[in-house]
Amino acid sequence: MSAAPIVTHSAPVSLAEAGVAFEGLAHETALLVAVSGGPDSVALLALLAIWAQMPGRPPLHAATVDHGLRPESAAEAAAVATLCAELGVGHATLRWDGLKPASGLQAEARRARYALLANEARRRGGATLVTAHTLDDQAETMLMRLAHGSGPSGLVGMRGWSEINGVPLARPLLGMSKARLVATAEARGLSFVRDPSNRDQRFERVRWREVMPVLAEQGLTAERLRRLAARMERLDEAAAHRAGNVMAEVVLPNEVVESRLRLNFSALIIEPEEIVLRVLGLALDAAMPGSGEYGRLERLEACGAALIQAARAGLALRRTLSGCVLSLGRDGVLTLQVEPPRRRGIHPSAS
Repeated sequence: MSAAPIVTHSAPVSLAEAGVAFEGLAHETALLVAVSGGPDSVALLALLAIWAQMPGRPPLHAATVDHGLRPESAAEAAAVATLCAELGVGHATLRWDGLKPASGLQAEARRARYALLANEARRRGGATLVTAHTLDDQAETMLMRLAHGSGPSGLVGMRGWSEINGVPLARPLLGMSKARLVATAEARGLSFVRDPSNRDQRFERVRWREVMPVLAEQGLTAERLRRLAARMERLDEAAAHRAGNVMAEVVLPNEVVESRLRLNFSALIIEPEEIVLRVLGLALDAAMPGSGEYGRLERLEACGAALIQAARAGLALRRTLSGCVLSLGRDGVLTLQVEPPRRRGIHPSAS
């Protein structure tokens, strides 16, 4: 793996800083660090390898996903394996086999990558997956979500702790810039590669990455976006907590049919609109267990606004949202029920 010099004037991450960043990992059963071979993940690997040597720390493993999209990928994965051997860390190369899609390649590669990593984490005895997402990645994610119309929950950005494919996922370096991780890899004499797809204008994240310096000149720096994410997280947690309590208060007993959910919508609309929308979202999730999807936020907002207006006027209203029928009665009770299957291609006279 040949070195790829990147100009940076940032200070390397010290072992003391790394220790603080990794503090939350100390009590995990095991750790699986995802290493692509780029500077971010190589720096994370090296810092974790030192940190994990201390007594009482969880065992550390590493994995590299070879997507098979570039001729160099196999050699790069092998180079990571060599580096891991030098650092005393067990390593596995996970290959994404099969046909690759002609469109949506980056999104599909991401899904495949996390599926492979999650399986490896489970194979390692329930390890926590650790990735090298940085402050820059967080800023790009927030800008992408903002452009896609995300609400408060989306503008939280990536969380330090989350779950993917049923496996715990930790991002301990979200507060550190990419430049500092590059400096860390260079200061320790670690070789790394730069994936050419990171400069491919076909990918949305790359386009936002190139816009970031222009935004920073106007004060919209990655650090400012990080602070916004933290503030949005505070608001999101408060709203989610209130919505959960209100949901428990407005759910009515289901006296007739078990497959439906009934809400005292007249009581719900006393709450701020944000809480009404969140409770509707919770109700939709409960009405369709396992789906977790009820369309884009704009569709939920439009449906919620129509229901609120009808309830305040004492009118009945019926809406369908992503496979769920929402029926508001004149009594202010909202019933949610999964939409029955449609019989497509059959003329009514044939039934």
